Amino acid sequence: MKKIIVSATLFACVVGHAAAQSNQEAAALANQSGCMACHKAEGKLVGPGFQDIAAKYKDQPGAVDMLTQKVKKGGSGSWGRIPMPAHPQLSDESAKVLVTWVLRGAPAQ
Repeated sequence: MKKIIVSATLFACVVGHAAAQSNQEAAALANQSGCMACHKAEGKLVGPGFQDIAAKYKDQPGAVDMLTQKVKKGGSGSWGRIPMPAHPQLSDESAKVLVTWVLRGAPAQ
């Protein structure tokens, strides 16, 4: 029984560390890609806060793919009159990492 508990604890620590590293990498990517010039985790800056985006699209089928395309191609009308500029320099994979992180509420760790 102890072996199972120790194994489960180690697994949880490894998964938790990987998630924290993933969140830190996504946050760094958001900074490098210019996302933070218009967005912040909580509350509106120029664009909506990441936590507001996560709440709006929570449990919405296809949200990751739709928002990944919006990041890459830009758009307007979803959050007001200020358009979201296109970010075609981002790879599909990087855009998806960012969107997935945003939809988790942009956790720091």
